[in-house]
Amino acid sequence: MAIDFTLTAEQEDIRDQVRTLVDEVIRPEVDRMEAEQLEASDRSGYRRALIDLRKKAHAEGLWMPHMPKEWGGMELGHVALAMVQAEAGKVRIGPWVMNCMAPDEGNMLTLLHWATDEQKADYLQPLCEGRAWSCFAMTEPEVAGSDPTLIRTSAYQDGEEWVINGHKWFISNAHRANFAILIARTEDDPELPQAANTAFLVDLPQDGWNEVRQIETMHGSTGHSEIVIEDLRVHESKMLGGRGQGHLLGQYRLGPARLAHCMRWLAQTETALDMMVERSLERYSHGSLLAEKQGIQWMIADSAMELYQSKLMVLHAASKIDAAHRGEDVDFKSEVSMAKHFVANTLNRVIDRSIQVHGALGYSTDTPLAHMYQQARWARFADGADEVHQMRIAQRTIAAYKDHGTTRAATGDLPV
Repeated sequence: MAIDFTLTAEQEDIRDQVRTLVDEVIRPEVDRMEAEQLEASDRSGYRRALIDLRKKAHAEGLWMPHMPKEWGGMELGHVALAMVQAEAGKVRIGPWVMNCMAPDEGNMLTLLHWATDEQKADYLQPLCEGRAWSCFAMTEPEVAGSDPTLIRTSAYQDGEEWVINGHKWFISNAHRANFAILIARTEDDPELPQAANTAFLVDLPQDGWNEVRQIETMHGSTGHSEIVIEDLRVHESKMLGGRGQGHLLGQYRLGPARLAHCMRWLAQTETALDMMVERSLERYSHGSLLAEKQGIQWMIADSAMELYQSKLMVLHAASKIDAAHRGEDVDFKSEVSMAKHFVANTLNRVIDRSIQVHGALGYSTDTPLAHMYQQARWARFADGADEVHQMRIAQRTIAAYKDHGTTRAATGDLPV
């Protein structure tokens, strides 16, 4: 087994291009917009500035690294995608500028795999061209979001249409989306609980789709919407995938999407560690620099080791996804689950330590750390809560031992 995560010359060039775009184009423009408070004072000017950034990324060929070239993408594998996302994610809007942000990124790949040709023309093409927004409507307030078999939003067929009723919330991007991938229960008593749901494409706005509010979160009101669905009518041609395949579709979407989140979290973690070290080298207290104090050194060391582990986990999981896409008989669910849990927690710990080293400055909004901390907390429950991932990891570890008399298959199935 070859273990080699080095990049090709072409991939190195792409990474340098992304880094240059972030450092020399995106970051200065973000700093300008924040200094001028453009988002609050001039929404049209803010939108124009964002669109201009997208045009520059597109002109540089840094557009949709996750999508095939036939759709205008860069067609990178997941290992190469990790280095792109880890660079783009160092600035809040970096992935959006390159059209590889959640939830659109996962929705593009879902449509690529499941949509009919007509659906791809109507929904995937506008996403790829940056002319549309999308959302993925699955989570509900009445049932645990980590168990889609409990979904209560229901759909029944009426002629050539499906009539849908239900309640969704924390639907990211819904406030601005042009369409939704909506998961609803269509089967009353399936043989398998995982065969109860079906996915539908819903054009927005539309009668029956009612946005109640944008839910205020720790980091403000940023488009995580609560939706009440009342007698929403969707033509049968808008069914995405087969009837009863909504759960399968959702799981297909979530695996790579979880890892894409981890790739972006690596960028934030590294930024927090860089800031921690920089502060420790500048701040003098009680007879020496903070960098010379053992307590601070331990925080730096723990953060460095955890970031190293995180990078290796992401790269290994990405390599397994690439192998699966090449047609190899490879299962990557466990590796992605472990990476998602570990990287999310590393992100929170490293940002917290960086705030601690910065002291009151880190707690203020004079540095990006406070906002990073607010954003980071959701990572431990979005796309599967810590405890659910731990449960699945344990189940797979126990199953591996029962099947093989060893837990090796559950710990990466590596040659050591």
